Amino acid sequence: MIYDLIIIGMGPAGMNAAIYAKRNGLNVLMLEKNMPGGMLNYISEIDNYLGFSSISGSDLAMKFYEHIKSLDIPFKLKEVIEIIDEKETKRIITKDEEYICKNIIIATGRKSKLLGLPNEKELIGKGISFCALCDGMFFKGKTVAVIGGGNSALEEALHLAKLCEKVYLIHRREEFRADIEPQEKVNEKENIQVILNTEIKAINEENNRLKSLTLSNNEELEVSGLFIYIGYEPNINLIKKLVETDRKEYIIVDEKFKTSCDGIYAIGDIIKKDCYQIVTAISEGAIAAINISDEV
Repeated sequence: MIYDLIIIGMGPAGMNAAIYAKRNGLNVLMLEKNMPGGMLNYISEIDNYLGFSSISGSDLAMKFYEHIKSLDIPFKLKEVIEIIDEKETKRIITKDEEYICKNIIIATGRKSKLLGLPNEKELIGKGISFCALCDGMFFKGKTVAVIGGGNSALEEALHLAKLCEKVYLIHRREEFRADIEPQEKVNEKENIQVILNTEIKAINEENNRLKSLTLSNNEELEVSGLFIYIGYEPNINLIKKLVETDRKEYIIVDEKFKTSCDGIYAIGDIIKKDCYQIVTAISEGAIAAINISDEV
């Protein structure tokens, strides 16, 4: 079978693209290596999505997923390991199957950046986390640290403050870049201590678990957990050799979300743009799918 469109990634952008592709009569398939919803599953609370005054990211992801299932849009939980451009068609290779399609939408999003400290990777899951919603309960009643200065860092610090005895919120700059509302909420929390103009110099461990943090001012903080929110980098390895990217390796697209490779489109957090929000990702999915349906 030759699909009209295969969408790689089932985050908000990818799932909305699938809905519009199905509505326009395209033979579409979605591939996802982890779980439907993508980064939504790691957001504790969303209060800026139309129609929901407050909803957890995982609940919103489930609603998107249920919509996909109600339309009988086919998907497979498989990791794509290679994409081969055969000009008129594209060959998508997973570990145990191959698929042929006329068009591809890349919607693989981005991943959290690391601090770049020596033992950081080894301590992921052993005190270091990137998701307060997923792992916060493991630190109930304990002291943790959050590093970052954007909305994600402050919102996750607020979530952890409900569970933990104390939360250190560490940011390397003099002021946060987050919206005013989460900043005001952080200031109201007595068990959140803000530490500005400071970086983490070392991650200290004991018995193969996080024990403490050494700061750039040489202060040592005893913590059981460290939650890292210092930015993101695009999941580009799969498509890097086929499309044009900017210096930060975000995919460059035109107004129709076409990449530099004919037949390959990109949407969501993997592309170069000014605004990384759920609502923009969803609109990109719709636009890309409609443009593909016009050309098939």
